[in-house]
Amino acid sequence: MRSSGILLHITSLPSEGGIGTLGKEAYKFVDFLHDSGMRIWQVLPISPTGFGDSPYQSVSTFAGNPLLIDLPMLVEEGLISDFSFPKDKEPSSVDYGKVVEIKTQQLKEIYQKSKGKVTGELKTFVRSNSWVKNYALFSAVKEHFGKISLMQWPDEDIRMRKREAIKHYETLLEDNINYYVFIQYLFFKQWFALKKYANKKGISLFGDMPIYVAEDSADVWANPDVFQLDKERRPTHIAGVPPDYFSSDGQRWGNPLYDWKYLKSSRYKWWLKRLAAMGKIYDILRVDHFIGFANYYSIPAKDKTAKHGRWKKGPGKSFFKEVLKQLPELKIVAEDLGAVNDTVKSLLSYCGYPGMKVLSFAFTGNPHDTHLPQNYEENFVVYTGTHDNSTSEGWYDSASNAQRELANKVLSRRKDQSFSEAMCENAMNSIANTCILPMQDILGLPDTARMNIPSTIGGINWRWRLKQGQITEELSGKLKNLNILSGRV
Repeated sequence: MRSSGILLHITSLPSEGGIGTLGKEAYKFVDFLHDSGMRIWQVLPISPTGFGDSPYQSVSTFAGNPLLIDLPMLVEEGLISDFSFPKDKEPSSVDYGKVVEIKTQQLKEIYQKSKGKVTGELKTFVRSNSWVKNYALFSAVKEHFGKISLMQWPDEDIRMRKREAIKHYETLLEDNINYYVFIQYLFFKQWFALKKYANKKGISLFGDMPIYVAEDSADVWANPDVFQLDKERRPTHIAGVPPDYFSSDGQRWGNPLYDWKYLKSSRYKWWLKRLAAMGKIYDILRVDHFIGFANYYSIPAKDKTAKHGRWKKGPGKSFFKEVLKQLPELKIVAEDLGAVNDTVKSLLSYCGYPGMKVLSFAFTGNPHDTHLPQNYEENFVVYTGTHDNSTSEGWYDSASNAQRELANKVLSRRKDQSFSEAMCENAMNSIANTCILPMQDILGLPDTARMNIPSTIGGINWRWRLKQGQITEELSGKLKNLNILSGRV
């Protein structure tokens, strides 16, 4: 069945308070999707943002991002009486430093005012989410130590999860632990309300799950056996990619690698639990860096670059045999971009998951390039670009004359079309069953609206936001017509 959707992270919604939330603007966007003939809303990871404000470096793979909680909805529910936000100086960008400071203070005040109001619901939430106690304790201890990394905690006993230390900090930090549980309760109450509304409108929520977790996370702290750690519970080998044309040092991501031997002996229990949780949160799940399940690049943790890493065999079919058996209804999309060798292709074929095609990668001059539309197959999800790429207009602005000429020819671009319009139309008309268009390309925005530049920190990363008035009935009608003409309604 042919379908289409839009890639727009929740932080990019034009909500009050300096950042997009799960409130009225999210519901309005669902209505916009529905009216436009779209059936999918793809978001980036909704977990708490970590180093560099990246949703791909989170302190928990299970938790929700407190910054996405909508305060006006809490007023409507009667949980709080009022709230106030400073006016956005730059509504098209998220100022994370300011947002984190103000919203954390507001949420802590809300917690204090709400004590005793939702006791029964909180208990039910804790019973249904076994991860939340470890996450809350980890977060409270981390805050107690001035938010420094887990690997730098001054008390080795709690870093090593000694039983007496856990008891000590559970008593010492009881109120703050309860705060972190409460905030997760609020987040998921709002998330599932939005999901219910979207599903009733025929909209599927398409989420993103990074393959790796952050070194400084509740996941590593609470599940040391799952990762390649030494006796001091510090990573021995970390993830990344080898040197290439773009980087002579390669990329040293820093995430702890999995101990796949242990995981296999446990029948992949931790991973299945993780995937099951994501299957409840999302209707469709993009598994980031799918290549890592076939083969992964292992870098000694002591190394400062990725030069001396080695390729290692991943869990492959052994893992996905359990996934397909235990979670047969899980809808997975494989992010298979990068070094796709025969092993990766074989694994993807075994699983039957759709892979990805990115139209902005297609203009290399190679007629066999897998990202060229004429080389697609039906079981793929096609994008004009992803959150890690330039916008279509940004790509065109920086492309050579030869690349522009080739792109215009491949797209059969008309004289009255902008480049982003031609890209969107071509992707929608492709044979791929699913087409996802980034909101930036739908709006024809330049590279200043780009979401992320990989391997960089700061700048515009993760900050772009919609402005009020950019989503219009005229735009909705234009997308609806494109959906009809491409057979995706």
